[in-house]
Amino acid sequence: MQNQEILTEDEKSKVRSFPKSYDLFVDVLEQEARSILSLRDKITKEEVERLNSFFEYLLTTGGQLVFTGVGKSAVIGMKLASTFCSLGQNSFFLHPTDALHGDLGRISQSDVVVLISKSGNTEELLKLVNHLDLPITSLIGLLGERNSPLAKECSLVLDCHVEKEACLINKAPTNSTTATLAIGDAMAIVFQYISGLSKEKFLKNHPGGLLGRSLRLKVKDLMVEYSKSAIASPEDTMEDVLTKMIDHPTGICCVILEQDLQGIIVDGDIKRLLKSKKFTPLLKAKDVMNSQFIFTTEDELAYDCLKKMEKREKPISVMPVFDKEKGFKGIIRLHDLLTQGLF
Repeated sequence: MQNQEILTEDEKSKVRSFPKSYDLFVDVLEQEARSILSLRDKITKEEVERLNSFFEYLLTTGGQLVFTGVGKSAVIGMKLASTFCSLGQNSFFLHPTDALHGDLGRISQSDVVVLISKSGNTEELLKLVNHLDLPITSLIGLLGERNSPLAKECSLVLDCHVEKEACLINKAPTNSTTATLAIGDAMAIVFQYISGLSKEKFLKNHPGGLLGRSLRLKVKDLMVEYSKSAIASPEDTMEDVLTKMIDHPTGICCVILEQDLQGIIVDGDIKRLLKSKKFTPLLKAKDVMNSQFIFTTEDELAYDCLKKMEKREKPISVMPVFDKEKGFKGIIRLHDLLTQGLF
């Protein structure tokens, strides 16, 4: 069993300086937030413009974006490589040790390599750089020290420096890894902008899970079809309307004249009519219907439809599916959208 490092009395006092775990927890969040915000003043417009040039080069050549680092920096590199892949840029993480033992062949002349290091003096990365058959113009550094050996090897250095770690003894990578991750995420979104990534292209790289469903499912995949909807004509009586709504309990009756949607009657309209004591069975649908209705189309994304229904002063739970050229198609219920995990 390996001996554990023994803390000095000064380090022990720092560990005991927080009387409550909650205070410590919140302090770490505040420290990491400040670390990210401090980066804003370290990144210049010129550096971002040069970053744009790297991305334009990759988009032109079809080159790969290669991340490399050691320890916690390696974990950050893996995450960033995955993020760029989801945004359409061929990317992977390469451990410097693996690279020096045969995997250098994965890097081509059209690739760009991103070196991640807090100290800027990581031995494994310095060895790797010496064997990379790439010009300095193909190297980007996400470094905690601008004036470091690795910084001299890169044509673009994005400053990830933090004053200290959130760790009580200023050892474990915490603030520094959070800052580096934030810089990498900012890079990824700039790439997304430069490449003009659309929802459709993103879907090709992410067809599964909630993200995939939100970009794939359309209203026509979830709607209640015409044949199962409560439908009335403008001249139908409210007795007829109620019968149709009981037979097709979707919470709405669509008033249609020759495939043209004239208006809608929802459960709430019936309740308000009864409360006003103006209801009679012979009252006609055209006298009760709401002709100023909101509708969706069968080709609208289910996620966009959900936003249309919920992001209102008064959210709605059911909506007609209607196209001015194709006519009435059916109805979509909020319940059907929520059961798909959309929110």
